[in-house]
Amino acid sequence: MHEETAQAAIDMFISAFNASDDSYVAGLLSQALTSDVIFWGPLGRSEGIEAVERFVLDIRRHPAGTGTMVRCSAVDMPDEWARYRWVFTTPDGGPRLAGTDVVHLRRSLIDQVIIFAGEIKVS
Repeated sequence: MHEETAQAAIDMFISAFNASDDSYVAGLLSQALTSDVIFWGPLGRSEGIEAVERFVLDIRRHPAGTGTMVRCSAVDMPDEWARYRWVFTTPDGGPRLAGTDVVHLRRSLIDQVIIFAGEIKVS
């Protein structure tokens, strides 16, 4: 698996956080994730695109307003796992959440996501 393939899947995953409308989130995720994706998030392990969709929608509905998620590092792909850093900011310099994700790919789609989120910081 090449970094470019991993980067394309990761960038599609991130695009779900930045969709213009909540109704687009599931479609974007289905282009990035396998249907049986395993998601390791802040609240533990869950499975399926629907579980990841709930997480993305929760982030999108931050009390400070709809924010923006960006990948802020290159995609590093040692062996079968890829990792990257990201940052989520809310409008008007609101709270910031940063972290690192580690993903595993199968047939060019993400089949496992592990999220390591950092503290929310006020800009």
